[in-house]
Amino acid sequence: MSDHCFHCGLPVPEGADYPVRYREKTETTCCAGCQAVAKTIIDSGLADYYDHRSREARQAEALPQELLEQIRLYDSDELQKSFVHREEGNVREAALILEGITCAACVWLNEQHIRRLPGVISVDINYTSHRARVRWDNSQVQLSQILEAIGAIGYRAHPYDAERQEALSQKERKQAINRLWAAGLSMMQVMMYAVPVYLAPDGDISPDFMWLLHWASFLLTLPVMLYSAVPFYRATGATSRHAAWAWIRR
Repeated sequence: MSDHCFHCGLPVPEGADYPVRYREKTETTCCAGCQAVAKTIIDSGLADYYDHRSREARQAEALPQELLEQIRLYDSDELQKSFVHREEGNVREAALILEGITCAACVWLNEQHIRRLPGVISVDINYTSHRARVRWDNSQVQLSQILEAIGAIGYRAHPYDAERQEALSQKERKQAINRLWAAGLSMMQVMMYAVPVYLAPDGDISPDFMWLLHWASFLLTLPVMLYSAVPFYRATGATSRHAAWAWIRR
């Protein structure tokens, strides 16, 4: 068995014993939460998720009692007025935001899992915005049961809040602009030190000054490497871990 969690990819603590059966093999998980989520996914016939995901899931945690009580409040007709559309009969449609979506396999997993709930008519999840539209027959299944089912496979769902979503989007855009600004400024400064090296005739720059130019360029490159390039490292790391897991499971 691997020393990393089968579900989330984090190191397995020494002495932890949370096994799951997958493809006729025993895999290890780091905690009871990841074990429960992995078993739910596998027992639901959705084990293909682990073959197709490109990033590990976040570490699973059991839904706290306070959150469960809050989720059950969403069954109130009064509370649903702001985000649930009522159709003929008992059919209702809600706009939700899913937290924890990291790849297209997460979208597939949630759609398949939600569709299998009795009373769910349709579900459509947008990978880019993480926004889900769920239609269900309220006489067969309650909204709280749908939200709890999503939580059972390691994700969180809450009613779509336009203001909250816009705030999150603005935060992401601001961070992206800051990364771009840091990369652009560093690039220009590095070029200021590199141009003399390119243009000066051989031997025109003393070794000591050349050494200084190289170190200045290195120091100015660090913000790009340690800050601006972080999203690329995350994507590359996730892809590499996924490839490694696929090779180990052969």
